[in-house]
Amino acid sequence: MSKAKDQKKSNVSLPQLKNMIEEISKDRNLPSSAVQTALREALLKGYERYRRSQHLDQMQFEEDHFDNFDVFLNLEEEAFQVVATKTIVEEVTDEDKEISLSEVKNILQQEATDDTSEEELAAMNPTQIGDSVVLDVTPDRDDFGRMAAIQAKQVLAQKLRDQQRKIIQEEFEQFEGTALMGKVLRFERQSVILSVNSSFGQPDVEAELPQKEQLPNDNYRIGRTFKVFLKKVREGSQRGPQLLVSRGAAGLVVELFANEVPEIEEELVRIVAVAREASPPSRHVGPRTKIAVDTLEGDVDPVGACIGARGSRIQVVVNELQGEKIDVIRWSPDPATYISNALSPARIDEVRLVNPEGRQAHVLVPEDQLSLAIGKEGQNVRLAARLTGWKIDIKDVNKYDPVAAMAEVESQRQNDSEYQSYYQPDYQDASYAEENY
Repeated sequence: MSKAKDQKKSNVSLPQLKNMIEEISKDRNLPSSAVQTALREALLKGYERYRRSQHLDQMQFEEDHFDNFDVFLNLEEEAFQVVATKTIVEEVTDEDKEISLSEVKNILQQEATDDTSEEELAAMNPTQIGDSVVLDVTPDRDDFGRMAAIQAKQVLAQKLRDQQRKIIQEEFEQFEGTALMGKVLRFERQSVILSVNSSFGQPDVEAELPQKEQLPNDNYRIGRTFKVFLKKVREGSQRGPQLLVSRGAAGLVVELFANEVPEIEEELVRIVAVAREASPPSRHVGPRTKIAVDTLEGDVDPVGACIGARGSRIQVVVNELQGEKIDVIRWSPDPATYISNALSPARIDEVRLVNPEGRQAHVLVPEDQLSLAIGKEGQNVRLAARLTGWKIDIKDVNKYDPVAAMAEVESQRQNDSEYQSYYQPDYQDASYAEENY
């Protein structure tokens, strides 16, 4: 597709254009290029309003009717120009998108100077139907109209907001799944609005901490700072903060340990799985987390590395989570050993994998360990089951009847799929899947 030389340019003056772009850029924390993009889009909307006013008899335009139009800013002359890419046709049916070959030749003839040779003029001419030509369609300032100018001003405000959201999305998407520092700004309904910074040079932006992502032990007073987990950067043009953060996500525990334990940073210790109950179903039970760790280095104690000397490392994490109880246990590729470790601090006599396909286990404990293994309102066994991915039934070793127990297991086999979907860790290192061992 050939393209004809542009028609002689005519600009609409925009006094103080450069100063306006610089001021908006500074006030909105936006790069100059983003402000210019927003301004171009706003002026194009204003031009569309102008064109629609010229075609009041045409009830509506197609949504993509003005896709072939564009706006250029001239910062030196502080003005703008509107151009349209039109297709050369024999008979024009849509003057916004088409132009006749004879009209194109007349335009180019008018552009030619006395010094233009016939060969040069011929080279300027697209002579085939179907070629395209870019034409200056800039209206006079008076013709542009007051309503079109108002439309452009309104659209500019929206486009600037869109540019801000786009930049936030691009800059913070890389931080999804990481911990950021947040400062409480205000409260909206049951959500806490915080300002967060990625610590990589981006300006502070607002983030929403919904009620279901809050910790019951937190005191969200204005000005207080917390570590938060960036769950999602929302897309679209909806109002409100784009960043959705959490204090209750298992990923926050992972990030906090990674920051406090050098062995995790050096990949000597790995966090295999995490099960967290940040907002227990009963107010009589406090928040609790179980975290399984492992190492491939024989001389490294992964549990000791996470706890630290005299509990110094784990205490930093506990303090950040407002006293949440955290159990660090050793992961094992052997399900029975893993389940026994996960029920810490209870003392386990035996773990029977009564239904390996359905991931169901019976755990036998002494009578004095029953309440400890189950935990207050079942929290300990509930978290152990989610951490390991196994359905765990705690049994008194002195009252255990193997025959009756297996009959019970057989009657429950039909619900195996429910076990597998319910008992899943909140965080799982995919490289530690059991099938790899």
